[in-house]
Amino acid sequence: MLRALADYGRLMRAGTALVRHDVILPGEYQTRLPLPARLAGRVFRVFGGRATGRPGERLASALEKLGPAYIKLGQFLATRPDVFGADVAQDLSRLKDKLDPFSMDEARQILAEEFGREEAESLFAGLGEPVAAASLAQVHRLETSDGPRAVKILRPGVEVLIYRELRAIRRAARTVERASVESRRLEPVAFTETVASSMEKELDFRLEAGGADQMRAISQDDDWFRVPAIDWDRTAQRVLTMDWVEGIPLTRPEALDQKGLERVALANKITRGFLSHAIGHGVFHADMHEGNILILPDNEVGLVDFGLIGRIGLNERRFLAEILWGFIRRDYQRVAEVHFEAGYVPPNQSVGEFAQALRSIGEPIHGKPAEDVYMGRILLQLMDYTRTFGMRLRPELVLLQKTMVQVEGVARSIDPKHDIWKAAEPIVKGWITQNFGPARAAKLAAGQVREVTDRLKRLPHVMDAFETFLERDRAAELEAARRSGPPWWAWFGLTISLAAIAGLTITQFA
Repeated sequence: MLRALADYGRLMRAGTALVRHDVILPGEYQTRLPLPARLAGRVFRVFGGRATGRPGERLASALEKLGPAYIKLGQFLATRPDVFGADVAQDLSRLKDKLDPFSMDEARQILAEEFGREEAESLFAGLGEPVAAASLAQVHRLETSDGPRAVKILRPGVEVLIYRELRAIRRAARTVERASVESRRLEPVAFTETVASSMEKELDFRLEAGGADQMRAISQDDDWFRVPAIDWDRTAQRVLTMDWVEGIPLTRPEALDQKGLERVALANKITRGFLSHAIGHGVFHADMHEGNILILPDNEVGLVDFGLIGRIGLNERRFLAEILWGFIRRDYQRVAEVHFEAGYVPPNQSVGEFAQALRSIGEPIHGKPAEDVYMGRILLQLMDYTRTFGMRLRPELVLLQKTMVQVEGVARSIDPKHDIWKAAEPIVKGWITQNFGPARAAKLAAGQVREVTDRLKRLPHVMDAFETFLERDRAAELEAARRSGPPWWAWFGLTISLAAIAGLTITQFA
């Protein structure tokens, strides 16, 4: 009971901030609202301040004031233009979580708690002042005998704050889902759990270190990005240490003014690298904004801050690849079929009508200059049909959708004429050929032959065991047979067993 009261108290504080920023029933939407809502909106504005800017800008300002949990929530809400509209989603995507750094004394106290005071003084003797600070952590440069390191330290007390705010947000989502039938299509509880789960993982830097190390291994194989190595001896739950990367973040104008930089190739590398990771490996950096992308010499791209790693299964990878490939080839019937096969559209809907709707999305973009075609707009149009066709949005695709829009924005900031479809084509085509082409079919067939061969090798042992079973207590069965003939269950069991063995063998060879 006390916990519930505390949660609703935090929600009231959040509601007050939203009222002051004229976010709840904003004045811009008065003409679209029924009379009771318009009256309520006017009352809110009487008690609120004189908020300025667009509704999305005001919402972003309110969330920034509410703290890190709400900032992250806003960043995720930016992926839902189907709920808030494209303009609001775009304003929310600009949310920043840069704050003043905490003191060196507090930083050293955390190091002492994680490693022990003596070991911390030895390992982090060359720790410098913070060079960047965000809502969850700040970064220091550390000089070591093996070269410079970047040390990321969690803010003091931020774990307790995050857990309390997430608990309140979860309660709000449950309340909304119970109260509104329409909201259930958008799955607010599942969406909130996606946000909360990712945030809770961000609070354990050991998990981030594991994700960064995996991304480094993948990047070493495909050579799209440069990922710094983890310094495991200097990494703990609240401290993450990795190699220092000498690059310029894309947030600084001079990043694109380096000598010899090729903007077209650089933009293609970012798009193709992301798609290669997502489709080819099912793992991708899920926070690829300009601050986390460094431009290195020789047109190299460095990635940092791996607190948010996206993962999608084989079915989702296939879905993404076939959707992109279908739009590239203008095969809207196949795109529609993939949506139905993945369960994103209810089976009672018409495949043909959904293909017709997809055609209305895809055809207008063909033949247009690359700078006039945006992946974000296509995703928005696709979401516009969620209500029409009763589609349920899948929470596991939220991070993927968010990152795709982010990547497109970054690539366009480098090369305004960047064609995301042309950049995506070799990656998508290669993956589909490898996984659905003749080579893959031959590989699957070979695997089936090996499996059938293994089963046939075991068949004599199965038959011996079956014969032993039949002969067990043979004398008692013969005596029973003389009295009344074989019982029905003996014949039934024998028939089922033989049919199962025969069916298994025939199926494998079919």
